[in-house]
Amino acid sequence: MDRRVFTTAACALGLVLAAANPATAGDGTGKRKHNEISFDMVVSAGAKTCLPNATARVKVVSAATADDMTIHASGLPANTEFDLFVIQAPKAPFGVSWYQADLHTDDDGDAVQHVRGIFSIESFTVAPGSAPAPVVFTGPFPDASSNPPFNPIQTYHLGVWFDSPTDAMHAGCPAAVTPFDGQHDAGIQVLNTSNFTDDHGPLRDLNP
Repeated sequence: MDRRVFTTAACALGLVLAAANPATAGDGTGKRKHNEISFDMVVSAGAKTCLPNATARVKVVSAATADDMTIHASGLPANTEFDLFVIQAPKAPFGVSWYQADLHTDDDGDAVQHVRGIFSIESFTVAPGSAPAPVVFTGPFPDASSNPPFNPIQTYHLGVWFDSPTDAMHAGCPAAVTPFDGQHDAGIQVLNTSNFTDDHGPLRDLNP
């Protein structure tokens, strides 16, 4: 076959394959798949002095019925527990926040966690009306006995908090008390996704 004919045919075939698989089209480096995203979390403003090397890498893969989120955190105090939340905004006042999982660091201050749920452009909370709520915990941030009604609110950011203000103090961080653990007596935020804009958190980019 004439080399020019072969080259033209190969280019045509490449265009067809690229159209069929847009994730590999373009400049050869591959565009981000709609059903998979990866991004970094950065150290929170309140923890920059005491945990300057804190960071995390997050990967979310969408399956047919749910999404799998895997977090690899490092630069944290060793053998310490932290709490992961999906949140409306990365920094205070945070907005609507949903408790997802715990992170436990090893002897080197690293932690890995896998969570399964909905972590995509469709992540939201809604309260169609007010209803009674159980009052279980009555500590520094007691449970509300009912909820305010609100329309759907999209929640595209992530945040990680010390599970205990005592652990934060031992790490040289402020010992402020926040509601971000199961009994609402957590420490300060240490990681967040403030490297993304408030209205476009990283979970918004997963559009399966």
